[in-house]
Amino acid sequence: MVATMLFACLYLSIFTQTTCHPVQILKTLSVRTTSEAGWIWNWAWGAESTVSIVDRSPPLTFPSRPASFGRELEEPLLGYVIPMASFTQPCLPLDDDTSSHNNNTGCPKLCLSGEHRPTDTWIALVQRGGCEFAAKVREAQKLGAKAVVVGGQDPRISEIPDVLLTMYSMGDTSDIHISSTYIRYSDYTTLSSLIESSNTSHSGIRTLSLLVSTDYSAWEWYSPIITFVIILLLPSLLTFMTLLIHRIRANRQAQRDRAPEDVVRHLPWSVWTGTSWEKHGGDEDPHAVPVPSSTSEEASPAEDPLETGSSPSSSTWISQSPGPPGEPRPTPWFEAQMECAICLCEFVKGDKVRVLPCQHIFHLDEVDEWLIQRKKLCPVCKADVTKPRAVDEPPTADDEHDTPTVTETTPLLPVSPANSV
Repeated sequence: MVATMLFACLYLSIFTQTTCHPVQILKTLSVRTTSEAGWIWNWAWGAESTVSIVDRSPPLTFPSRPASFGRELEEPLLGYVIPMASFTQPCLPLDDDTSSHNNNTGCPKLCLSGEHRPTDTWIALVQRGGCEFAAKVREAQKLGAKAVVVGGQDPRISEIPDVLLTMYSMGDTSDIHISSTYIRYSDYTTLSSLIESSNTSHSGIRTLSLLVSTDYSAWEWYSPIITFVIILLLPSLLTFMTLLIHRIRANRQAQRDRAPEDVVRHLPWSVWTGTSWEKHGGDEDPHAVPVPSSTSEEASPAEDPLETGSSPSSSTWISQSPGPPGEPRPTPWFEAQMECAICLCEFVKGDKVRVLPCQHIFHLDEVDEWLIQRKKLCPVCKADVTKPRAVDEPPTADDEHDTPTVTETTPLLPVSPANSV
């Protein structure tokens, strides 16, 4: 129910511009006097209060913790603090040993003793023990108190740590209409001793002027529910952040491993015409250039590579330049490539190929997808296509004795002098 109301409040704040704060929702729940809703606000949001003796200079202030039942103290309450034992006593003798060392528990049923009675606004002072907190507050309310200050027990006797706690009741507290707050045992003994030595009296009873104020802090760091939510969600949040950072780093690494599209598109490309390669520069669009047709000087239809199944290596497209007698020009190794290393299909007439800086050739669309989407390395020799290929220089005598350093980017095949097809 609480989660539903908070979600509705958030919806109204975003879509209807209506002022609705989740803290107000929880405060509304805490106004309900049943024990189920009474402790929700104080347990979840850890309200704090103070108890101050104002007729001293400077005022003496004690920290306190409001109860989860009773009226919420919206404005500071000023009154005379009076121990319940100063004008009351148990109507029946107590059977346990608590009466021997603690006669200010305020446990019912109490009867008036003596001739003095508090009349004006007064605040009851009782000590923990003997009965539940709600019973003490009911008895003080019956005697006319406007609020109740409950002190802790002696930790040496009760073995309970002397710390602030939130008083709550498992039963119905709808009949409690006054506020109550809890102070530590050490502060309780100090307050009791100051009352005993006080020169101020009210209706013939020693007293002090006490100011009780409450500060409901909506987002205290020590709030149990906030601490629980943080502990519950922190591992998931850290895991999500780790996965997100890993994903971002992986995407950046993958982006660095790919070749930029503009670099790939500007690589030279060629078309196999059936007898020779038709070369094109990187500034030409491969899809805008029509496939060339055979000329009369090319092979006859019976000798067409498309008909005979001949490949670039077996056809007569390799040119021979005149040279010294008996020494024809050697064919570059890359011109003898008969098939695409990606699809393992032989080149046929009309195939467009991309020429990489390492002089390996592949079907244009296939190698473009590989370089742009996967790796910027040649599928055969692993050479980086984004780095310009250095022009080989004639080896010197010193170079013959040097052994090149081998890395993971070193081409698997020996590289011949750069030539373009």
